Amino acid sequence: MATDYNFPDSAARAATAAQEAPSEFQTEKMSLAMGPSHPSTHGVLRLQLELDGETVTRADPVLGYLHRGDEKIAENMTYNQFVPYTDRLDYLAPLANNMAYAIAVERLAKLEVPARCQAIRVLTAEMARISAHLMGLGAFGLDVGAWTVLLYSLEEREKLYKLFEELTGARFTTSYTRIGGVTRDVPEGWLGRVGAFCDQFLPILEEILKLLTRNKIFMDRTVGVGVISRADALSYGLTGPNLRGSGVGLDLRKDKPYSGYEQYEFDVPVGTSGDCYDRYLVRGEEMRQSVRIIRQVLARFPDGPWYAPDARRIFAPPKDKVLTSMEELIQNFMIVTEGPQIPAGEVYFEAENPKGVLGFFIVSRGGGVPYRLKIRSPSFCNLSILPKACQGILISDVVALLGSMDFVMGECDR
Repeated sequence: MATDYNFPDSAARAATAAQEAPSEFQTEKMSLAMGPSHPSTHGVLRLQLELDGETVTRADPVLGYLHRGDEKIAENMTYNQFVPYTDRLDYLAPLANNMAYAIAVERLAKLEVPARCQAIRVLTAEMARISAHLMGLGAFGLDVGAWTVLLYSLEEREKLYKLFEELTGARFTTSYTRIGGVTRDVPEGWLGRVGAFCDQFLPILEEILKLLTRNKIFMDRTVGVGVISRADALSYGLTGPNLRGSGVGLDLRKDKPYSGYEQYEFDVPVGTSGDCYDRYLVRGEEMRQSVRIIRQVLARFPDGPWYAPDARRIFAPPKDKVLTSMEELIQNFMIVTEGPQIPAGEVYFEAENPKGVLGFFIVSRGGGVPYRLKIRSPSFCNLSILPKACQGILISDVVALLGSMDFVMGECDR
């Protein structure tokens, strides 16, 4: 009969040995600053670590190296002028940021956008999700020693950037969505090129995931490393793939659908262990589901206008009418100088971004400028668990943990 042995984990054994050792054999703890220019901190995050040998006994995140005061800036410009600033939050998924901000203001202004506009927004948001997850996957692979995955990921992202440039005129900071609609309709033939991308992307995605999923080195670096329990994930306010990797199937596209997401069929992947490996698997499956949503949008892409009929009080008039009509000229002047006149009130809207739940809380006293704007950024909330998640793991595993969290400091610091 096999004997059931209950071995304590490595951190508990190390702590017990340290307590039992005579004072002359106890080592001094070392303080080490990891970042803000360390490549594995994915930007300008700084972790002030306390180490006992190679075991982390304490980790204090230090933020603010990329702080720009976005929320205060919003109080000093019109609602339309703030759209480009949302590009600089999660700069890997600007199309999704634009969408969340625009819907928040539309709900404050009681604007209903037509079906075609909603379809365009869902389409671009899911393309942005694939692009962001590809970058996160490539960087994570590089963090644990898999160089080839990054090359595959960058090549596929480049194909997406070409599609973004065709649609928006920009590759990186798109500023495409507008309050009440989008900047312009989709170009002729663009939807077909999006479908062609999906057809060729899925086999390449399977090849990318095959490089990692059963890779012995990758599994040794990620399985059982950086475990975040379901209870801790909820307590610390984690969202997105990091929350779903810990076994909580919360996805706003399913639970609080917006922009017509209730029309589309897709699955929400959920992890079981809450370790780095589960977070990787969740993001891989989410890319498959995003392709599934995109194909449904393309199959039932609606006709009609790409902006709300009432958006004329928010949109600047067409240039040809500004040059030929006094009324249109005056309207253009008022929108540019004073901003769209939004009624007094307050609103909170949150969307399921690639990094998690991105929320905008806006307080209006009437007029063209918000009185107060607060951004609920998923990366900031997700990083709040680092002091707990890092405790007791090896310093080399901190690199794997940060890569699996997939954060962006642009929206963390704001």
